Amino acid sequence: MAKNKKVSIPAPCRIVVKVGTRLLTHDTGKLNLGYMEKLARELADLCNQGHEVILVSSGSIGAGRGRLNINRNPVSIPEKQAIAAVGQGLLVQIYEKLFAEYGLVVGQILLTRTDLVSRRRYINACNTVLTLLKLGVIPIINENDSVSVEELKFGDNDRLSALVAGLSDAQLLVILTDIEGLYNKNPRKYPDAELIPYVEKIDDSIKAGAETSHDNLATGGMITKLQAAEVATNSGVGMYIANGYDPGVVSRLLKGEHAGTYFQPQEHFLSRRKRWIAYGQVPCGSVTIDSGACNAIRSEGKSLLPIGVIDVEGTFTVGDLITVKDPDGNELARGLTNFASEELIWIQKRSSLDIANIIDRPVPEEVIHRDNLVIY
Repeated sequence: MAKNKKVSIPAPCRIVVKVGTRLLTHDTGKLNLGYMEKLARELADLCNQGHEVILVSSGSIGAGRGRLNINRNPVSIPEKQAIAAVGQGLLVQIYEKLFAEYGLVVGQILLTRTDLVSRRRYINACNTVLTLLKLGVIPIINENDSVSVEELKFGDNDRLSALVAGLSDAQLLVILTDIEGLYNKNPRKYPDAELIPYVEKIDDSIKAGAETSHDNLATGGMITKLQAAEVATNSGVGMYIANGYDPGVVSRLLKGEHAGTYFQPQEHFLSRRKRWIAYGQVPCGSVTIDSGACNAIRSEGKSLLPIGVIDVEGTFTVGDLITVKDPDGNELARGLTNFASEELIWIQKRSSLDIANIIDRPVPEEVIHRDNLVIY
């Protein structure tokens, strides 16, 4: 980590602002209209300055609980979906009214994980966001909780906001939360906790201080924000974690004032296609490779060949995303496989020259071509 390092943000820029449930709702579960009004005014002023703003907003389940006077956490998936269906309409209705007071139009986009798994739908989502911005519309994005099921959820809107920042080629992601930023340990438990103002690289020492949240409304914690930071910085997007209760904090960040924790984008970041491979999909299986293949992939940028595969797990088909593990079981890379799992079992540890005699179809030499391989 680094301290007191100057952050350079282009002006004007494309910015994704993520606001969580805890900021948007009172303890009763009902929407905090005063906070939403201040947020809309600040984001509208950013648009007036020439910035392009995308809002990733939580709060649909919290809003639905408030409208339905439900004072407990929903326990079943159908109940969560029903409450979210009520809350989503209420949430966007209020945003629409608030932004209209400043002459701005909003457009709602509800996404599920499957929208980003499919390459075509990923591109469609990207085109929709970019077209809305071109038309001067503020996209308001949320996970479609009314239809999402657990295995197809993003997990939280921190990760969703980072994916949106990547697919929209944003310059900055600001995650607004209820604390000042990332600390070396939980500031609510330890009075001597120190704020980390600048992070050049997310390593084990950075992750060690983060703890998950246990909140009735919020689904994320500092761990999920670090995961979002990994996605954002590897996509070439700088990211701030900042206190959403701090008046005008987003505007001040864009003016060069330092607040919260800034995560520096990687100099050699992933292309948009490789972002989709790395973060848009859910792995369908995995392969374990030997040390020679590990070195060829990591140090030499080579493709993965069948001779380097020593184990195959899961059931997958041609074109699926699979995880590549080193001999110790650590995830080394992810990529799109050229072989189904049953085929890969037949050809593992075999020379590429033998593949055509084993599999009765035209096949490439590589299990995963380097163009379809993302190394961690």
